[in-house]
Amino acid sequence: MPVNQSVATFSDLTFASAFVVYFLALALAIVYYVKHTAAAEATIDATRPALVGTASSASESDAESGSSATPSPAATKKAADLEAKARRFANMAQTMVFLGIVLHATSLVLRGVSASRFPFGNLYEYVSVITFGTMLVTALMVTSRAIPALWPWVLTPVLALMFFGGTKLYAESAPLVPALQSMWYPIHVSTVVTGASICMLSGLGSLVFLFRSRFPKGKEPATFLGRVARPLPAAKVLDQIAYKTAIWALPIFGLGIALGAIWAESAWGRFWGWDPKETMSLVTWLLLAAYLHARAIPSFSRVFAAWINVVCLGTMVFNLFFINMVTSGLHSYAGLN
Repeated sequence: MPVNQSVATFSDLTFASAFVVYFLALALAIVYYVKHTAAAEATIDATRPALVGTASSASESDAESGSSATPSPAATKKAADLEAKARRFANMAQTMVFLGIVLHATSLVLRGVSASRFPFGNLYEYVSVITFGTMLVTALMVTSRAIPALWPWVLTPVLALMFFGGTKLYAESAPLVPALQSMWYPIHVSTVVTGASICMLSGLGSLVFLFRSRFPKGKEPATFLGRVARPLPAAKVLDQIAYKTAIWALPIFGLGIALGAIWAESAWGRFWGWDPKETMSLVTWLLLAAYLHARAIPSFSRVFAAWINVVCLGTMVFNLFFINMVTSGLHSYAGLN
Protein backbone atom coordinates (compact mmCIF):
# COMPACT_ATOMS: atom_id res chain seq x y z
CA MET A 1 0.00 0.00 0.00
CA PRO A 2 1.23 3.56 -0.71
CA VAL A 3 2.44 5.64 2.23
CA ASN A 4 0.35 8.61 3.32
CA GLN A 5 3.07 11.26 3.50
CA SER A 6 0.83 13.84 5.22
CA VAL A 7 0.13 11.47 8.11
CA ALA A 8 3.82 10.50 8.22
CA THR A 9 4.77 14.18 8.49
CA PHE A 10 2.36 14.68 11.38
CA SER A 11 3.92 11.63 13.04
CA ASP A 12 7.37 13.23 12.77
CA LEU A 13 6.04 16.51 14.18
CA THR A 14 4.41 14.83 17.17
CA PHE A 15 7.60 12.86 17.83
CA ALA A 16 9.57 16.12 17.87
CA SER A 17 6.89 17.71 20.07
CA ALA A 18 7.09 14.81 22.50
CA PHE A 19 10.87 15.27 22.67
CA VAL A 20 10.49 18.98 23.46
CA VAL A 21 7.84 18.32 26.12
CA TYR A 22 10.00 15.62 27.73
CA PHE A 23 12.91 18.08 27.72
CA LEU A 24 10.77 20.68 29.51
CA ALA A 25 9.70 17.99 31.98
CA LEU A 26 13.38 17.23 32.62
CA ALA A 27 14.09 20.92 33.25
CA LEU A 28 11.18 21.15 35.71
CA ALA A 29 12.27 17.92 37.39
CA ILE A 30 15.79 19.29 37.84
CA VAL A 31 14.37 22.48 39.39
CA TYR A 32 12.32 20.28 41.74
CA TYR A 33 15.47 18.29 42.51
CA VAL A 34 17.41 21.44 43.44
CA LYS A 35 14.58 22.97 45.49
CA HIS A 36 13.88 19.69 47.27
CA THR A 37 17.56 19.48 48.20
CA ALA A 38 17.43 23.04 49.56
CA ALA A 39 14.29 22.18 51.53
CA ALA A 40 15.95 19.09 52.99
CA GLU A 41 18.99 21.11 54.04
CA ALA A 42 16.74 23.76 55.58
CA THR A 43 14.89 21.05 57.50
CA ILE A 44 18.20 19.71 58.81
CA ASP A 45 19.22 23.22 59.87
CA ALA A 46 15.86 23.74 61.59
CA THR A 47 16.09 20.52 63.57
CA ARG A 48 19.82 20.60 64.29
CA PRO A 49 20.50 20.74 68.05
CA ALA A 50 21.30 24.32 69.01
CA LEU A 51 23.13 25.34 72.19
CA VAL A 52 21.63 28.48 73.65
CA GLY A 53 22.33 30.41 76.80
CA THR A 54 25.89 29.21 77.29
CA ALA A 55 26.11 31.28 80.44
CA SER A 56 23.20 29.38 81.94
CA SER A 57 24.07 26.30 83.93
CA ALA A 58 20.73 24.75 82.96
CA SER A 59 21.48 25.17 79.26
CA GLU A 60 24.93 23.69 79.77
CA SER A 61 23.34 20.75 81.49
CA ASP A 62 20.91 20.27 78.60
CA ALA A 63 23.76 20.36 76.09
CA GLU A 64 25.77 17.81 78.07
CA SER A 65 22.77 15.48 78.26
CA GLY A 66 22.22 15.74 74.47
CA SER A 67 18.91 17.60 74.53
CA SER A 68 18.17 20.22 71.87
CA ALA A 69 16.47 23.53 71.78
CA THR A 70 13.07 23.87 70.14
CA PRO A 71 13.51 24.49 66.39
CA SER A 72 13.05 28.07 65.34
CA PRO A 73 9.51 28.65 63.96
CA ALA A 74 11.02 30.83 61.24
CA ALA A 75 13.42 28.07 60.17
CA THR A 76 10.65 25.48 60.21
CA LYS A 77 8.40 27.73 58.09
CA LYS A 78 11.23 28.36 55.62
CA ALA A 79 11.79 24.62 55.18
CA ALA A 80 8.06 24.03 54.69
CA ASP A 81 7.81 26.84 52.11
CA LEU A 82 10.78 25.46 50.16
CA GLU A 83 9.23 21.99 50.15
CA ALA A 84 5.88 23.37 48.95
CA LYS A 85 7.62 25.19 46.08
CA ALA A 86 9.54 22.04 45.19
CA ARG A 87 6.31 20.04 45.15
CA ARG A 88 4.75 22.50 42.68
CA PHE A 89 7.62 21.93 40.26
CA ALA A 90 7.27 18.18 40.73
CA ASN A 91 3.58 18.41 39.83
CA MET A 92 4.38 20.51 36.74
CA ALA A 93 7.03 18.01 35.66
CA GLN A 94 4.57 15.15 36.11
CA THR A 95 1.97 16.97 34.00
CA MET A 96 4.50 17.58 31.24
CA VAL A 97 5.51 13.91 31.31
CA PHE A 98 1.93 12.76 30.77
CA LEU A 99 1.51 15.31 27.95
CA GLY A 100 4.70 14.00 26.37
CA ILE A 101 3.46 10.42 26.66
CA VAL A 102 0.22 11.36 24.86
CA LEU A 103 2.18 13.06 22.06
CA HIS A 104 4.58 10.13 21.89
CA ALA A 105 1.70 7.66 21.57
CA THR A 106 0.10 9.83 18.90
CA SER A 107 3.35 9.81 16.94
CA LEU A 108 3.46 6.01 16.99
CA VAL A 109 -0.19 5.65 15.98
CA LEU A 110 0.21 8.10 13.10
CA ARG A 111 3.39 6.36 11.97
CA GLY A 112 1.53 3.07 11.79
CA VAL A 113 -1.47 4.58 10.05
CA SER A 114 0.74 6.27 7.44
CA ALA A 115 2.03 2.90 6.21
CA SER A 116 -0.92 0.69 7.30
CA ARG A 117 1.24 -1.45 9.58
CA PHE A 118 2.52 -1.70 13.13
CA PRO A 119 5.07 1.07 13.90
CA PHE A 120 8.21 -0.95 14.57
CA GLY A 121 9.51 -1.87 11.15
CA ASN A 122 12.94 -0.24 11.48
CA LEU A 123 15.38 0.82 14.17
CA TYR A 124 14.06 4.40 14.40
CA GLU A 125 10.56 3.13 15.08
CA TYR A 126 11.80 0.49 17.51
CA VAL A 127 13.69 3.11 19.54
CA SER A 128 10.56 5.28 19.58
CA VAL A 129 8.43 2.37 20.81
CA ILE A 130 10.87 1.26 23.52
CA THR A 131 11.30 4.80 24.87
CA PHE A 132 7.52 5.23 24.90
CA GLY A 133 7.12 1.97 26.82
CA THR A 134 9.79 2.98 29.33
CA MET A 135 8.15 6.36 29.91
CA LEU A 136 4.69 4.81 30.34
CA VAL A 137 5.87 2.18 32.83
CA THR A 138 7.93 4.75 34.75
CA ALA A 139 5.02 7.21 34.88
CA LEU A 140 2.80 4.56 36.44
CA MET A 141 5.53 3.61 38.93
CA VAL A 142 6.48 7.18 39.88
CA THR A 143 2.84 8.29 40.26
CA SER A 144 1.82 5.31 42.39
CA ARG A 145 4.85 5.63 44.68
CA ALA A 146 5.07 9.45 44.68
CA ILE A 147 8.82 9.55 43.95
CA PRO A 148 9.31 12.36 41.41
CA ALA A 149 13.04 12.46 42.17
CA LEU A 150 13.43 9.54 39.75
CA TRP A 151 12.43 11.59 36.71
CA PRO A 152 15.84 13.16 35.96
CA TRP A 153 17.42 9.69 36.08
CA VAL A 154 14.92 8.27 33.58
CA LEU A 155 14.30 11.26 31.31
CA THR A 156 18.00 11.83 30.60
CA PRO A 157 18.68 8.43 28.93
CA VAL A 158 15.24 8.45 27.27
CA LEU A 159 15.92 11.86 25.70
CA ALA A 160 19.37 10.68 24.60
CA LEU A 161 17.84 7.64 22.89
CA MET A 162 15.10 9.72 21.27
CA PHE A 163 17.60 12.28 20.00
CA PHE A 164 19.85 9.60 18.53
CA GLY A 165 16.88 7.76 17.07
CA GLY A 166 15.33 10.88 15.59
CA THR A 167 18.57 12.09 13.99
CA LYS A 168 21.01 9.26 13.22
CA LEU A 169 18.48 6.44 12.88
CA TYR A 170 15.59 8.26 11.25
CA ALA A 171 13.95 6.46 8.34
CA GLU A 172 11.09 7.60 6.16
CA SER A 173 7.78 5.85 6.66
CA ALA A 174 7.64 2.93 4.22
CA PRO A 175 5.97 -0.45 3.76
CA LEU A 176 7.47 -3.43 5.54
CA VAL A 177 10.40 -5.20 3.97
CA PRO A 178 9.40 -8.68 2.73
CA ALA A 179 11.18 -10.46 5.60
CA LEU A 180 8.84 -8.81 8.13
CA GLN A 181 5.61 -9.47 6.28
CA SER A 182 4.31 -12.18 8.59
CA MET A 183 1.56 -12.64 11.16
CA TRP A 184 4.34 -13.18 13.73
CA TYR A 185 5.81 -9.70 13.18
CA PRO A 186 3.42 -7.73 15.44
CA ILE A 187 3.17 -10.55 17.99
CA HIS A 188 6.90 -11.16 18.39
CA VAL A 189 8.13 -7.55 18.24
CA SER A 190 5.40 -6.10 20.48
CA THR A 191 6.14 -8.74 23.15
CA VAL A 192 9.89 -8.17 22.99
CA VAL A 193 9.56 -4.37 23.12
CA THR A 194 7.22 -4.59 26.13
CA GLY A 195 9.68 -6.76 28.03
CA ALA A 196 12.61 -4.55 26.98
CA SER A 197 10.83 -1.37 28.14
CA ILE A 198 10.23 -2.86 31.60
CA CYS A 199 13.77 -4.25 31.65
CA MET A 200 15.15 -0.77 30.93
CA LEU A 201 13.36 0.69 33.96
CA SER A 202 14.58 -2.21 36.08
CA GLY A 203 18.19 -1.63 35.00
CA LEU A 204 17.94 2.12 35.63
CA GLY A 205 16.43 1.36 39.05
CA SER A 206 19.43 -0.80 39.93
CA LEU A 207 21.81 1.89 38.66
CA VAL A 208 20.24 4.53 40.90
CA PHE A 209 20.16 1.99 43.76
CA LEU A 210 23.93 1.54 43.48
CA PHE A 211 24.41 5.30 43.63
CA ARG A 212 22.06 5.66 46.62
CA SER A 213 23.81 2.78 48.42
CA ARG A 214 26.96 4.88 48.58
CA PHE A 215 25.04 7.64 50.36
CA PRO A 216 22.46 6.13 52.77
CA LYS A 217 19.29 8.10 53.45
CA GLY A 218 19.87 10.74 56.13
CA LYS A 219 23.65 10.26 56.07
CA GLU A 220 24.52 12.15 52.91
CA PRO A 221 27.77 14.14 53.14
CA ALA A 222 27.82 17.87 52.44
CA THR A 223 29.36 17.28 49.01
CA PHE A 224 28.02 17.61 45.47
CA LEU A 225 27.27 13.88 45.19
CA GLY A 226 25.73 13.90 48.65
CA ARG A 227 23.36 16.69 47.61
CA VAL A 228 22.51 14.81 44.41
CA ALA A 229 21.62 11.74 46.45
CA ARG A 230 19.55 13.59 49.08
CA PRO A 231 16.22 13.83 47.15
CA LEU A 232 16.29 10.16 46.17
CA PRO A 233 14.18 7.63 48.07
CA ALA A 234 15.89 5.11 50.34
CA ALA A 235 18.01 2.40 48.73
CA LYS A 236 15.44 -0.21 49.78
CA VAL A 237 12.72 1.53 47.73
CA LEU A 238 14.92 1.69 44.64
CA ASP A 239 15.89 -1.95 45.08
CA GLN A 240 12.21 -2.92 45.25
CA ILE A 241 11.45 -0.99 42.05
CA ALA A 242 14.25 -2.77 40.17
CA TYR A 243 13.26 -6.16 41.56
CA LYS A 244 9.51 -5.94 40.99
CA THR A 245 9.87 -4.63 37.44
CA ALA A 246 12.39 -7.40 36.65
CA ILE A 247 9.84 -9.97 37.81
CA TRP A 248 7.54 -8.73 35.03
CA ALA A 249 10.28 -8.26 32.45
CA LEU A 250 11.69 -11.79 32.69
CA PRO A 251 8.62 -13.77 31.50
CA ILE A 252 7.52 -11.14 28.95
CA PHE A 253 10.96 -10.82 27.37
CA GLY A 254 11.40 -14.59 27.48
CA LEU A 255 8.04 -15.06 25.77
CA GLY A 256 9.16 -12.64 23.06
CA ILE A 257 12.29 -14.73 22.44
CA ALA A 258 10.20 -17.92 22.29
CA LEU A 259 7.78 -16.33 19.81
CA GLY A 260 10.75 -15.23 17.72
CA ALA A 261 11.98 -18.84 17.68
CA ILE A 262 8.57 -20.01 16.43
CA TRP A 263 8.67 -17.37 13.69
CA ALA A 264 12.25 -18.40 12.81
CA GLU A 265 11.13 -22.00 12.34
CA SER A 266 8.34 -20.83 10.05
CA ALA A 267 10.56 -18.45 8.05
CA TRP A 268 13.99 -20.12 8.06
CA GLY A 269 13.24 -23.75 8.90
CA ARG A 270 14.91 -23.78 12.32
CA PHE A 271 14.00 -22.54 15.80
CA TRP A 272 17.47 -21.32 16.71
CA GLY A 273 20.51 -20.49 14.62
CA TRP A 274 22.80 -18.50 16.98
CA ASP A 275 22.23 -15.35 14.96
CA PRO A 276 23.98 -12.40 16.73
CA LYS A 277 20.68 -10.77 17.74
CA GLU A 278 19.20 -14.05 18.93
CA THR A 279 22.32 -14.76 20.96
CA MET A 280 22.49 -11.34 22.63
CA SER A 281 18.77 -11.44 23.40
CA LEU A 282 19.31 -14.78 25.14
CA VAL A 283 22.32 -13.39 27.04
CA THR A 284 20.16 -10.44 28.20
CA TRP A 285 17.41 -12.79 29.36
CA LEU A 286 19.89 -15.04 31.21
CA LEU A 287 21.43 -12.04 32.97
CA LEU A 288 17.96 -10.88 34.02
CA ALA A 289 17.25 -14.37 35.38
CA ALA A 290 20.64 -14.34 37.16
CA TYR A 291 19.77 -10.99 38.75
CA LEU A 292 16.45 -12.27 40.06
CA HIS A 293 18.15 -15.43 41.33
CA ALA A 294 20.89 -13.47 43.12
CA ARG A 295 18.35 -10.98 44.46
CA ALA A 296 16.22 -13.78 45.95
CA ILE A 297 19.10 -15.46 47.81
CA PRO A 298 19.70 -13.81 51.22
CA SER A 299 23.41 -14.68 51.20
CA PHE A 300 23.98 -12.65 48.03
CA SER A 301 24.76 -8.97 48.39
CA ARG A 302 22.03 -6.69 47.06
CA VAL A 303 24.78 -4.55 45.55
CA PHE A 304 26.22 -7.56 43.69
CA ALA A 305 22.77 -8.46 42.37
CA ALA A 306 22.22 -4.87 41.24
CA TRP A 307 25.47 -4.94 39.26
CA ILE A 308 24.18 -7.99 37.37
CA ASN A 309 21.06 -6.04 36.46
CA VAL A 310 23.13 -3.07 35.27
CA VAL A 311 25.19 -5.40 33.06
CA CYS A 312 21.88 -6.78 31.76
CA LEU A 313 20.83 -3.25 30.81
CA GLY A 314 24.18 -2.76 29.07
CA THR A 315 23.75 -5.91 26.97
CA MET A 316 20.26 -4.81 25.94
CA VAL A 317 21.56 -1.42 24.75
CA PHE A 318 24.49 -3.16 23.03
CA ASN A 319 22.04 -5.48 21.28
CA LEU A 320 19.84 -2.56 20.28
CA PHE A 321 22.58 -0.55 18.59
CA PHE A 322 25.81 -2.47 17.92
CA ILE A 323 24.20 -5.74 16.81
CA ASN A 324 21.66 -3.95 14.63
CA MET A 325 24.04 -1.42 13.09
CA VAL A 326 27.46 -3.10 12.94
CA THR A 327 27.17 -6.87 12.75
CA SER A 328 25.64 -8.76 9.84
CA GLY A 329 22.98 -11.38 10.47
CA LEU A 330 19.49 -12.54 9.72
CA HIS A 331 18.11 -9.60 11.72
CA SER A 332 20.03 -6.94 9.75
CA TYR A 333 16.77 -5.69 8.27
CA ALA A 334 15.95 -4.26 11.68
CA GLY A 335 18.61 -1.59 11.21
CA LEU A 336 18.62 1.47 9.00
CA ASN A 337 16.54 1.42 5.85
